[in-house]
Amino acid sequence: MIAKLSGRLDETGEDWAIVDVQGVGYLVHCSTKTLAAMGEVGEACTIHTDLQVSENDMRLLGFAESAERDWFRLLTTVQGVGSKVALAILSALSTGEVRDACAGGDAATVARAQGVGPKLASRIVNELKDKAGGLPGGGIAGAPVGAVSQAGGASADAVSALENLGFKPAVAAQAVARAQSELGQDAKEGDLIRVALKKAAG
Repeated sequence: MIAKLSGRLDETGEDWAIVDVQGVGYLVHCSTKTLAAMGEVGEACTIHTDLQVSENDMRLLGFAESAERDWFRLLTTVQGVGSKVALAILSALSTGEVRDACAGGDAATVARAQGVGPKLASRIVNELKDKAGGLPGGGIAGAPVGAVSQAGGASADAVSALENLGFKPAVAAQAVARAQSELGQDAKEGDLIRVALKKAAG
């Protein structure tokens, strides 16, 4: 099984990236947070992976950190949650937010993810509330756990704001991540949106 890739970021799309590892291009499906954490096309990157094999498909999923991969695997154990829905949840919420929502039975937070209705969100938190405490809720791209959990709401809202303005999820997430890197983890939502808009438009 392929557990990790280290190479060069060759190309990105709305929910995927191609990582060139010594001349071999691996197509990996990712959350928008992972895409943002991978950096710019042409840069070196390392990504944790999970290989899913079904009767008619073989798919490689990519994650910026092992905690995100652990949560992906846990989410897909819930009936009705496939890889697409799990990635949508991990695009909308940080691993810390997913952990806190499941531990606290907060279905409304999980339902913020695209394609997740109230019924499915309730099933997710009910099935995972007893398991949530055993998994880490870290940050993306090596940021301190505390900083990410505090800034997660502002950055997620900023990404959502850019998407509402017509930017693709991957572009919005990358622009916000770059804005947060420039402004710091304590940046307010309005400042993040202002700087991210310039980066996305440029």
